[in-house]
Amino acid sequence: MHLPLGLLACFPVVVHSIIGIPTHPPLEPLPRRDAPVLGVGSRSHRRHQNAYPDEPDKYFHEADFDRHYDGRFANKRLSYDERRKHLTALMQTYLSTMNDIGAETWIMHGSLLGWWWNRKILPWDSDIDAMVSEKSIHHLADYYNMTVHHYQLPGLDEGRDYMLEVNPHYINDSMESANKIDARWIDTDTGLYIDITTLRRNRTAEARGVEGAMMVKDNHHYMYDDIFPLRESKFEGCPVNVPFAYSEVLIEEYREGALSQTVFAGHRFEPETQEWIPLRHAVQQNKLLPPGP
Repeated sequence: MHLPLGLLACFPVVVHSIIGIPTHPPLEPLPRRDAPVLGVGSRSHRRHQNAYPDEPDKYFHEADFDRHYDGRFANKRLSYDERRKHLTALMQTYLSTMNDIGAETWIMHGSLLGWWWNRKILPWDSDIDAMVSEKSIHHLADYYNMTVHHYQLPGLDEGRDYMLEVNPHYINDSMESANKIDARWIDTDTGLYIDITTLRRNRTAEARGVEGAMMVKDNHHYMYDDIFPLRESKFEGCPVNVPFAYSEVLIEEYREGALSQTVFAGHRFEPETQEWIPLRHAVQQNKLLPPGP
């Protein structure tokens, strides 16, 4: 597998191989509470998988010490700087892979808000959110479910493996809290992941005569024109798609203050550098700070 020429300048990463694990086995034999991880490596110890007795059909199991880590691969929370570094690599490898296999995807929620501010992941974020079209989730499930993608990353002699995992409940388009995430792109070394949800036609709204109504299983609702046509941009130095009406989408989800408030979550946005700076660093640099949140 090779990176497209347009992405070679995105970041110094080379894909060495895709390890094929049985792709999209029949849905019924799949255990609903655990994922088949044969071939992923000894790091899949499952020691920190959280249990959900009130949601017995929940497929993805987060770590018991932090819901932003996969419990099969993570054994600790990363430091602030380590998390930022690995989340950046997670985003870059995801965008590169989705581009290479032809999946239609775009960033949403907190990741889209980070893009709006400075085309980077918000430094206090612990996860990344992406969305795919309904056609693309079927494509990923049919041909790439449980595939492991090996990237050679700067500073890592042995490289890093990322697993694309599709929730077998993705075929159910009802609003269900236990399986609202349709797929994940998972760093098998740290347990960090990207939540992938699917944009679907809202057939209930269509039956009431609302044309162009769309929905996501996590209870977000959009109109077709909110999302399409997708706009091309850059995120963490890589080509990325964002919704057409991105400002309206962000204001609807986070309110207008999210696009103007420059002090948030222990950080201050510096217009000169276009960076979110932790307040402790700004204080050390004798910056004049407004009151924190």
